[in-house]
Amino acid sequence: MPVLVVVGAQWGDEGKGKIVHYLSQGAQWVARYQGGDNAGHTVVFGGESFALHLIPSGILFARTRNVIGNGVVVNPLALLSETRSVEARGIRVQGRLFVSLQAHVILPHHLALDRKREAGRGPIGTTLKGIGPCYEDKVARRGIRVADYIEPMTFRRLLGEALAAHASELGRGEAARLKDETLSQYGRLRRFLSPLCRDTGDLLVRAAGSGRRVLLESAQGAMLDMDFGTYPFVTSSNPISGGACVGSGLPPMAIDAVLGVAKAYTTRVGLGPFPSEMPEPLAGRIREAGREYGATTGRPRRIGWLDLPQLRAAIRTSGIGRLALTKLDTLSGIDPIRVCVAYRWQGRLLDAFPASRRAQLEARPVYRELPGFSGDLGSARSFADLPALARRYVRWVESELRVPAAIVSVGASHEQTVIHSEGSLWG
Repeated sequence: MPVLVVVGAQWGDEGKGKIVHYLSQGAQWVARYQGGDNAGHTVVFGGESFALHLIPSGILFARTRNVIGNGVVVNPLALLSETRSVEARGIRVQGRLFVSLQAHVILPHHLALDRKREAGRGPIGTTLKGIGPCYEDKVARRGIRVADYIEPMTFRRLLGEALAAHASELGRGEAARLKDETLSQYGRLRRFLSPLCRDTGDLLVRAAGSGRRVLLESAQGAMLDMDFGTYPFVTSSNPISGGACVGSGLPPMAIDAVLGVAKAYTTRVGLGPFPSEMPEPLAGRIREAGREYGATTGRPRRIGWLDLPQLRAAIRTSGIGRLALTKLDTLSGIDPIRVCVAYRWQGRLLDAFPASRRAQLEARPVYRELPGFSGDLGSARSFADLPALARRYVRWVESELRVPAAIVSVGASHEQTVIHSEGSLWG
């Protein structure tokens, strides 16, 4: 069963979309297993840029079939809009995109709850896409799954029950308005969604069992994981590799390999602990060079140095066997380059990422300085093409993490991808 899981090894925005797209040329199936349209995967292919939020990155290869798994929360209106956008650029979706009947549906009241809560409690960095409230309804056993959404009588009953449960928070007048809004959209969205619906877990198990290559694509990153991330500044699902089985329907023994994607530096969007965050104006210089603005929200990303204790935590929780190191080109001209190798907190030296919220916020980075490199890395097509000091940086990171960098990315386009280590990425 050649099944590869691709996970973000930082706080999201690591360049997973590009890496998954690159690997999709060798896969027959690509599946998203968690998150929703709060994700933003930017792919540059054939001279065009594609921002994908729900549809897996494999959609850009004509022979690849794509799955939105049961662990994803699906906004039908957002999926319709994204599908139309992709099709308008000549990419066929019908017959190549399948949505799990067991995925939960984001509805207008989830977006309203998200906005209301963010305004009332103060921001934690949510994208206001209704992701958290939808997952909350799922756990509270009042969620609406795709299988029930496409059955009109069942949907109307469940919608009424869900809105009744939230009426005290929303207000009865607002709940009634949201019900009308939802039902006014329902007919066309049901007609759009119904042909895409499948038992996707069965499709993926059969594909893997017959020797097809299956690529499982995470959204966000390990440090935003609900259980292992910087809680409460996290997403509402499990981006780590353990979530791949729960969110796709594939059993654990089907997973052959896990590839972690990490930038050559670190970024984070929104609030929350970020020990290796660097000050302005250097942060601004890297932000502009790397175009570090959210694909979903457009928000400027916070910028930090590479953080080895944080990466070791991601490697441990996801069982990462190889890395894809992205945005190496963005560091060109930065000298020296700092890397966080430990933290100091309350007079102690910490070599592991702390679980305590207080320690995460108060810990101060311990840096090692490495010589910087310069030049146009974007033209490199092999590891040997990179400047000597850039190669030294990559090898040093590999040595410290004890994980090889199988891929080094030196630009946004498909062609700016350097295969570094030997052997198959598929296990």
